[in-house]
Amino acid sequence: MQTPATTTPGKIAGTYTVDPIHSSVGFAVRYMGVSTFRSNFSDVQARLSAESGELQLEGAAKVDSIGITSPEQFRAHVLGEDFFDAGKYPEIAFKSTRVELNDDATATVEGELTIKGVTRPVTAQGTWQGDTAHAFGGERAALQLETTVDRTEFGLIWNAPLPAGGNALDTQVTLNLELNLIKDS
Repeated sequence: MQTPATTTPGKIAGTYTVDPIHSSVGFAVRYMGVSTFRSNFSDVQARLSAESGELQLEGAAKVDSIGITSPEQFRAHVLGEDFFDAGKYPEIAFKSTRVELNDDATATVEGELTIKGVTRPVTAQGTWQGDTAHAFGGERAALQLETTVDRTEFGLIWNAPLPAGGNALDTQVTLNLELNLIKDS
């Protein structure tokens, strides 16, 4: 039986801060019924802490750092009220309620995800690697997580009907996090 590191975080110690250069937070959604649209957020902050006796993961992404640069009208539409409403809700935020890091390098993180001012519980699964010496000094940890959410539950309700039936944009969105974390000194 696996022993989670939720109350005895001996697998990692201290606090780790995201390395934004070597990390990514992205999403994928089925588009037009035939392909998948993918993008990411480049301005991401995250922190994994084991100092309080329990593991805690918190993070945020600046909505306007979305990886859509052209065409300009498409970017404006995604940042506008039909989708993220970045002027009113500039960040997507997450705060864990439970972090489980297992001996077999699997991870489960439960928490509260806030998009467009709406907070919903989510559970993400993935892998982790903790307390690894870095080639240039210091220690690192890596956490990869994935979950699927219904975008309409967060107020991202835009859609358009397709001529043959169905909608242009799926309601299910896959969120992917690849966090490379640097141990604070």
